Amino acid sequence: MSHPLALPAAMEPFREKLLQTELPFIRARAQAARVTKPWESKVGGTPYLPKHTPWPCAPDGRELFFLAQLNFSEMPLLKPFPERGLVQFFICDDDLYGMDFDDGENQDTFRVLFHPDVVEDESILQVGLPMMRDYDDLLPHHPDESYALSFSLDSGVAPIADYRFYQQFGDEFFRQFGEQEWDVMEAYEKAVRAVGHRIGGYAYFTQDDPRRADDPMLLLFQLDSDETMDLMWGDMGVGHFFIRENDLAARDFTRVLYDWDCL
Repeated sequence: MSHPLALPAAMEPFREKLLQTELPFIRARAQAARVTKPWESKVGGTPYLPKHTPWPCAPDGRELFFLAQLNFSEMPLLKPFPERGLVQFFICDDDLYGMDFDDGENQDTFRVLFHPDVVEDESILQVGLPMMRDYDDLLPHHPDESYALSFSLDSGVAPIADYRFYQQFGDEFFRQFGEQEWDVMEAYEKAVRAVGHRIGGYAYFTQDDPRRADDPMLLLFQLDSDETMDLMWGDMGVGHFFIRENDLAARDFTRVLYDWDCL
C-alpha cells in the first residue's frame, strides 16, 4: 500500500489476509473554483460537448444538469479504465437527484456520456450552458461553479461497506469477537474507509452497497460530499456510478448504475 495499514489490535491477526484484498484506485481531489477549459476533468461548469451533440434531457424535455466529467488522459493509468477519452455525468433536479430507486440503470433522469476522442478546440464545442431553471436545493452541487480535479494513484483494502469484504471474510466474521463484536467492527470501519472522490477500487456507503454479488460491477466514479465545493448528497452522503467490466471494455456507458445514499 502507498501508506501503512493501521488496524485495531483485534484485527492484527488478519493483516496478511486483508492485504490480499488490496486494490488500486485513482484518488481525485477538487481544486479551488476557477474558470476551466471544456475538456478538463471537473465538477460543475461548462462540459465538453461538440456542437452536434444534443444537451442531455429527461423524457419530458427538461435539460439535465451537468455534474462532473473525467478526462482519462489527465489521470494515472488504471486498468481496465480507458487510457484516454472523457466520461460525463448529468443528473436531474428532482427529489432524488435523478436516481431511480426501482431501476438504478434507468438513464431517463440521469445520463452518462463518453467521448472517445477529445478535441481541444473550443471552436467546435458548445461554449455556454443552456438557460437552466432555478434548481433551488434540488441538486447536491452548484452547476454554475467549476472545480477542476487532480488525480493520484492509491490503493486500499476491503472496507466493511463494500460487499466484497464479506465475500472474502464471510457474513459472520465479526461474531468471533464475542462481546467486542460491535467495538471491533466500528474500529475497523473507522480505520478502513473508502471515502473521498475516486475511480476504481472499493466504494464507501453510508447505507448499503446496491450491487449484487452475482452481478459484479466496478466503481466508475465515486463523488463524495465535499466542503471545498459546497457539495452535499443529502445529509453527508456519497454518490456512485458503477459499470460492468465488459461494458467498460466495450466503452458502453448505457448500463451504468447510479446510486447515492446519506446518513
